Amino acid sequence: MMNWIFINGEYVRQEDAKISIYDHSFLFGDGIFEGIRAYSGNVFRLREHVLRLFDSAKALLLPVPYTVEQIENIVLETLSRNKLETAYIRLILTRGEGGGFSLDPFICKDPQFICITVAFDAFPEKYYNSGIEIVTVPTRRNRADVLSPQVKSLNYLNNVLVKIEAINAGVQDGLMLNTEGFVAEGTTQNVFFVKNGIICTPPCSQGALEGITRNAVMELAAGMGITVKEQTVTRHDIYTADEVFMTGTAAEIIGVVKVDGRVIGNGTPGEYTRRLYQTYKMFVLGSEIHTAQH
Repeated sequence: MMNWIFINGEYVRQEDAKISIYDHSFLFGDGIFEGIRAYSGNVFRLREHVLRLFDSAKALLLPVPYTVEQIENIVLETLSRNKLETAYIRLILTRGEGGGFSLDPFICKDPQFICITVAFDAFPEKYYNSGIEIVTVPTRRNRADVLSPQVKSLNYLNNVLVKIEAINAGVQDGLMLNTEGFVAEGTTQNVFFVKNGIICTPPCSQGALEGITRNAVMELAAGMGITVKEQTVTRHDIYTADEVFMTGTAAEIIGVVKVDGRVIGNGTPGEYTRRLYQTYKMFVLGSEIHTAQH
């Protein structure tokens, strides 16, 4: 049975969820999105994700046709209709159709809001047990004064190119530097390293997305009595770290055991990585007030 999709005020079957080929999202990548996880009925940090969607929309002068509360209810209703408790949720807001091939965004009067929910399990267990390998990729993070990484735009080519380079190198993810040569993030994940019992991560000013999972991990670490710092990060910091891990909505917390051929620590996910991952898995099950009811 096909999934139910919410699109512009209606719940339709997957095969009937369509937008115009003249939509500015298709023609120009003019739109935004959010990726969210639900765990056993708990939608993890739904409010934060929706607020970030509104921030992205404001930066692009893109009207949102629903309130924060309405979008939250749409998410829960879509999950319920699809009988999903553990799921991946994708919110999409496009500029809409207008003016044929005109680049002018203000002639588009009908923004398209879409909510998709699909069954989703974690990445293969072997990656959490053994860790992943990454390489520094040639593609640099877009300059923040050109296209802010805080806007989750449907123009995701910067990240797509990084993923291509990682796959071509035969590894699971890429380490993206900014135009100054400092560490920004991975393809869809924030980067952390541990040195002498202190956890460090690049500040958002260096090109990192202010990830929802990133923030949750920083809060959890602080609550566990672990010092967390935001600082400019070099590849040398990564190469010589005791531990490296990446965080993101899909991957959660995953250890990195080799970077550019250099073994990190003893070549297995480290103590801090394992502790945070175990704590995070419990946290996502019991920390939310937005619960999908069937």
